[in-house]
Amino acid sequence: MDGYLYYPGCTLKTKASDYEESAMAVMEALDAPLVEMDDWYCCGAVQSLAADDIMHQIAPIRTLICAQEQGEREVVTLCDMCYNVLKRANLWMREHPDDLDTMNEFLDEDPDYEGNVEVYHLFEILRERKDDVKKRVKHKLDGLTVAPYYGCMLLRPSEVAIDDTENPSIMEGLLESIGADVLDNPKRTECCGSYHVVNRPDIVERRVEELVSRMGEMGADVIALSCPLCQYNLDSYQRSTGYDIPVLYLTELIALAFGLEAGLHKHRVDPGIMLKERGVLER
Repeated sequence: MDGYLYYPGCTLKTKASDYEESAMAVMEALDAPLVEMDDWYCCGAVQSLAADDIMHQIAPIRTLICAQEQGEREVVTLCDMCYNVLKRANLWMREHPDDLDTMNEFLDEDPDYEGNVEVYHLFEILRERKDDVKKRVKHKLDGLTVAPYYGCMLLRPSEVAIDDTENPSIMEGLLESIGADVLDNPKRTECCGSYHVVNRPDIVERRVEELVSRMGEMGADVIALSCPLCQYNLDSYQRSTGYDIPVLYLTELIALAFGLEAGLHKHRVDPGIMLKERGVLER
């Protein structure tokens, strides 16, 4: 395959289409396109924490079977939650062969999963191609102060973390490669409140106020991330902070540095005004 087999998940096709659009454009520009899987299922959204709960592993394993059926041994995700769920389910089945046997017996109409598909987040791919990213830059984002924000799913638990759990640097390295001024964000690995937004939005509002206020005090022009749920929470619940900081997917910033305008149209805090003021977009 020319490029990378890509698992989109549900949110990238709806609320987070900006992320998919910009990621597709960036990878196409790097001559390493994301090729969507022929067939895929919802990842299940939440990884089961119960050791005897094999049923919640069905959705992610069926998706990995789809990748296996396409003859691929690697699959790339964009959504942090999808990455976390697929990666943890895959690891569990490798470490618990009896559960894998049970899973294969249950999915009797599907081929047996052999456990040989590797799950990657797009940031891991971009880290390996950072020199290519730097070479492709047409407009350095100098003058744009960016606060990287990782949240939870890329770094926890440690066995699936894409970087050091306490001091990650993938985003910082990529932002530096496109010429942005990168804040040393002390809040970058703290939780945004996650799914509490459904039944306890007050928790999310408090968490977002703490996070955004700190980044705003440090002079952030924009917050960069990769989790659609984090993006929604930070974008929607910062009203009470006194700040209006655009919350963009990192791939949207990379696309801008490449001279592409991909995404940028589904954000509550419109990034256009700020990006024009900083000279990133034409007025």
